[in-house]
Amino acid sequence: MPIRKTTKGSGRNYLSTKEGAGMTKKGVAAYKRKNPGSKLKTAVTGKVKPGSKSAKRRKSFCARMSGMPGPMKDEKGRPTRKAASLKRWRC
Repeated sequence: MPIRKTTKGSGRNYLSTKEGAGMTKKGVAAYKRKNPGSKLKTAVTGKVKPGSKSAKRRKSFCARMSGMPGPMKDEKGRPTRKAASLKRWRC
């Protein structure tokens, strides 16, 4: 059974689009409990040293996610979850 895809309330596992999309620390912990041995991590959002593991993770995520199909804004002009996650990762 997958983890709940909720973005509201105290038991939420995902951030809302306004907050930058992606999983919360609590969501990652819940995923790891249901999938032992997984290496899922939260977003690299802070300042990192060039060439560090975190910097390489960020560069890899940005390269993969930037190439994904789909708009950066929805029909009402609001940023999509794709745009929010790229912003949160500082791509």
